[in-house]
Amino acid sequence: METNRTLGRSGIQVSALGFGCWAVGGEWQDAGGQPLGWGKVDDDESVRAIRRALDLGVTFFDTADVYGTGHSERILGRALGRRRDEVVVATKWGNLFDEGTRTLYGQDASVEYARAALTASLARLGTDHVDLYQLHLSDAHPAQAAELRDLCEEFVSEGLVRAYAWSTDDPARAAVFAEGEHCAAVQHAVNVLQDAPEMLALCEELDLASVNRSPLAMGLLGGRRRDGQALEAGDIRSRPPVWLKGFADGSGADPDWLGRVDALRDVLTSGGRTIAQGALAWLWARSPRTVPIPGFRSVAQAEENAGAIGKGPLTAGQVAEADRILGR
Repeated sequence: METNRTLGRSGIQVSALGFGCWAVGGEWQDAGGQPLGWGKVDDDESVRAIRRALDLGVTFFDTADVYGTGHSERILGRALGRRRDEVVVATKWGNLFDEGTRTLYGQDASVEYARAALTASLARLGTDHVDLYQLHLSDAHPAQAAELRDLCEEFVSEGLVRAYAWSTDDPARAAVFAEGEHCAAVQHAVNVLQDAPEMLALCEELDLASVNRSPLAMGLLGGRRRDGQALEAGDIRSRPPVWLKGFADGSGADPDWLGRVDALRDVLTSGGRTIAQGALAWLWARSPRTVPIPGFRSVAQAEENAGAIGKGPLTAGQVAEADRILGR
């Protein structure tokens, strides 16, 4: 397998595997007390994990200003330090938050806020540009999005942004951003349990990279979740929002979803892979445009995820077998 992939029409080269920095942001919540992080983190371990990923060839890191209400960006900036120019940094905007109370309290799709958000992200990341700037409001109105797309073109001309994208699961919305010359990708949910054929077809048609959110199905494909296994109170999966599939409120992973993972075990663990590595291998086999961005909180997780690169994608036959098992 080629160890690098291209971010759509931008020509920007990234490692075939990116790292998602949601979890390293630590605990945060919405105004109603709903946890939005993945529980407690050790910042020093997060920094070590990012630097280990770099040493193992990972050059693409995805975060958002709202992850940990700014903390994820700060940790990523700290970890990269003088190695910033070795990597491609993606972040997102559109949410309103209070860093002091670690609380999300709203959204803002205005042009004015986008510029203020970019300025703040650059400061937290300790950099003078973002390589991929992504709208984080998945259901923003297309007319508003068109204005923000045009603003992103201004950011590109000013040298503040190299390329941009929309984080959305709606192909029609993604197509609105794709009308811009420097739109390079769409970030969307896809994994072996939850395919996204329409979005992948759009990426192929419009020459966009497919940045894969939830490539391990929020940990279900990590191979360690068990039925009834408790989750800490600060973990979003302990009180899953409507959009978070595979987890039941207060009782951990859904047994039906875990059953699907078990059914896929032989396919995913082929070639000496772990289940997580097999899930990433499925994504690489699914499309030459995919760039999965699994999360991590430790050096061990970083090493396991990065270890998938050397094992390459599943075969076409293995992808077909996974589809058969899941009844697709």
